[in-house]
Amino acid sequence: MNDRRAVREAEAGEGDEDFALDPRTVEAIVAAVEAGDADGIERLMEPLHPADIADLMEQIGQGDRTRLLALWSRGIDGDILTELDEAIREEVIDALPPDVLSDAVRDLDSDDVVDLIEDLDEPQQEKILAALTDADRVAVEQSLTYPEKSAGRLMQRETVTAPEDWTVGQAIDYLRGAKELPDQFYHVILVDPRRHPVGYVTLGKLLSSRRAATLREITEDSFRPISVLDDEDDVAYAFNQYHLISAPVVDEDGRLVGVITIDDAMAVLDEEHEEDVLHLAGVGGESAISDGTLETVRLRIPWLVANLFTASISAFVISRFEGTIEAIVALAALMPIVASTGGIAGTQSLAVAVRALATRDLTSANAGRVVRRELTSGALNGVVLALILGVGGTLVSGNPLIGLVLALAMIVNQVVAATGGVMVPLILNRMGFDPALASGTFVTTLTDVMGYLAFLGFATVILL
Repeated sequence: MNDRRAVREAEAGEGDEDFALDPRTVEAIVAAVEAGDADGIERLMEPLHPADIADLMEQIGQGDRTRLLALWSRGIDGDILTELDEAIREEVIDALPPDVLSDAVRDLDSDDVVDLIEDLDEPQQEKILAALTDADRVAVEQSLTYPEKSAGRLMQRETVTAPEDWTVGQAIDYLRGAKELPDQFYHVILVDPRRHPVGYVTLGKLLSSRRAATLREITEDSFRPISVLDDEDDVAYAFNQYHLISAPVVDEDGRLVGVITIDDAMAVLDEEHEEDVLHLAGVGGESAISDGTLETVRLRIPWLVANLFTASISAFVISRFEGTIEAIVALAALMPIVASTGGIAGTQSLAVAVRALATRDLTSANAGRVVRRELTSGALNGVVLALILGVGGTLVSGNPLIGLVLALAMIVNQVVAATGGVMVPLILNRMGFDPALASGTFVTTLTDVMGYLAFLGFATVILL
């Protein structure tokens, strides 16, 4: 009775949130899984988008996921597999019957198949490749020969082309009579006799032009071929920078071998931004909410150990001023204020710098100006905070000299934090390292050490 009530409530609650998986639906599906109610699962899953089904798979526990697949495996299709997080994709593929897996991958575009299998173990890769037609298998295997994170891995082989000397009428007649076309495409790519892309035409322009007009007359200015070996980050940047919808991909001889569409380019940008956020937090770029306990520990412990050593540097600095702290006990309570405020300022500056490096807005051409701006803003922020902290420290301690120490230390650390937040990622980027990967650790260490050093150093000079 309770299970049926949960199903009814979930069905009634569908649509309460336009762009989110309703928690009541998740609860109802889990209840139906526990009750072994295959019909109830089917009713609840049928209206869900593949992305929502993938979210559901990631939100429920492994036991519920296994039971769900046993009751509803035939509802899994290729769109759901491509939406799944890599952490559980292998588990789901292993649980699918061979005929279901074959049907799921057979209708996918080649780029989706490559994305699906490139991170799988060899036995699982072979299982999916065996489900493809001979032509599709050859296309996917050839894409896998290109370097990881290259345009060759990102592109789809399915293209729509036309000779460069065709008219609009010829192109429309060809498209209407074609037996197989990609499910989604935005341009007709014009090629010369050697299959070199020379331009492209949008479908909108094609349908709105005179039949007698030549395709050359209505080509787009945004045409930019991409090399099959270009890094996918460069591809995503080009799409974002030049507002591309799709772009042809060419091999080393300039011949057309595929096309990249905006959805794939934006997925790369999304993954890159997600990795930057995770790196800045020190949890590893591969972390996911569906990770198990041991995997979570494996990804986080290296950064915790690194922070343990960097924190020891701060402890060493403090130990050099034991005499000062013993003479003026109030300093022990006040000194974390300067370091922690500097840490926040450094993180603010660091986040802006890493983001600007990722979008290529921060370059060697404007780095000097940005550093000067951060130095100046750090000094001004330091003055404002120094006035507040200086007055507060004087009132709390009853000693205006302690307020002066706090004020001076705050100014110094704000300047160091703001400048270091830009300089550290710039230096790491210049050295060829990912600026998001280790910048947080270095900036935090810098602000902590300088905060304690400035505060205790001024205290030693002014108060003793």
